[in-house]
Amino acid sequence: MGINGKRPIYLDYHATTPVDNRIGRQIQYYMSESFGNPNSIEHIYGTEGQLAVTEAKQFISQLVHCSVNEIIFTSGATESINLAIQGIIHGASRKSCVKKRVIAVSPTEHKAVLETCNYLQRQGLASVIMLDVDSYGRIDLQHLVRVCSAQPDLLCVMAANNEIGTINDIKSISSIAKEYDIPFLCDASQAVGRIHIDFEELGITFLAFTSHKIYGPKGIGALIIKNGTEVEPLFFGGGQQRNIRPGTLNVPGIVGLGEACRLRSLEMIKDEYQIMLRRDKLQDLLLSLIPEIRINGDVQNRLSGNLHISIPGISNGDIITLLRSKIAISSGSACSSSSPLPSHVLKAIGLPDEQIRSSLRIGLGKYTSNEDVEQAANIIAESVKKLRGSTNRVTYSI
Repeated sequence: MGINGKRPIYLDYHATTPVDNRIGRQIQYYMSESFGNPNSIEHIYGTEGQLAVTEAKQFISQLVHCSVNEIIFTSGATESINLAIQGIIHGASRKSCVKKRVIAVSPTEHKAVLETCNYLQRQGLASVIMLDVDSYGRIDLQHLVRVCSAQPDLLCVMAANNEIGTINDIKSISSIAKEYDIPFLCDASQAVGRIHIDFEELGITFLAFTSHKIYGPKGIGALIIKNGTEVEPLFFGGGQQRNIRPGTLNVPGIVGLGEACRLRSLEMIKDEYQIMLRRDKLQDLLLSLIPEIRINGDVQNRLSGNLHISIPGISNGDIITLLRSKIAISSGSACSSSSPLPSHVLKAIGLPDEQIRSSLRIGLGKYTSNEDVEQAANIIAESVKKLRGSTNRVTYSI
């Protein structure tokens, strides 16, 4: 609980989102009423579960434009990423006597990608080539062409960055991968439901995403696998999901993911436009109150709710501690929040250490109000003043 019994203003939508009440009600129904195992089709409970899964697949396919038979349900994006990377490398290694496979990776990827690739490298199964990125986090397409011309076994580039919000040119990246016949894994955890993604048109091999970034429940995600792609499973037993990911299906979670995708199909454009307006307003307010703030990332091509800033002379740890009871924000990826090391993303785009140490990731979502924006700007500015030893209060109204 925050100050005066009020919960802090939530501005960490890149880490996770609250579950939409409409989705929550459906999840509850499939947990307590229609709770059957979808593989137990001998009775109505199982049939209801199977129909719910089928409907959820249709909603997912409508949002990301894939075939329903290309959808594999997982526990989230991290599992999806592991299944794609390890599945393709183990499968290729089994078929060929080549000792080491090669994976081309963006250095700004989520740790789920980087650490999986590093694991395979430590095991002697693969070598990793890091792609070049510019100061905004954008992939150097000329370097990508040179790397792909050497025929790596897998290319990993995220659709949108989870820290600085930069949206990659996935159409061009996919086109290059296709020209050289390179399997392409796109981590779209931050992109699905926020920007338009067309799996079929882009020609992506693997698309990974998760429910809890789009107002659905945690613990459920999906991996879209292009038809005809062979993947070695990580788990065995049961034979569900074409033997690629066996195990009893999480029907309440799948229903939640499906409904989240249905609602994003209907509401994404309007919601993201409003989120962008509030993000821009917050940015303007902060620049007015703290003119020395630096905006990190590609301000012309970023996620609508992303505002990544550095405040010169202020430690992000100090200001987050001061803000803890008032505003929920972060210094970077939730998966790396306990790490004392500086952000690998900010290192990759060449930010100096001082700018990295003063960086904050602010993430707005569809439940962020104009009042939240106004209050957050004033609270952050007052906290900066306090840390700099000033007692002057600052106010600004929308």
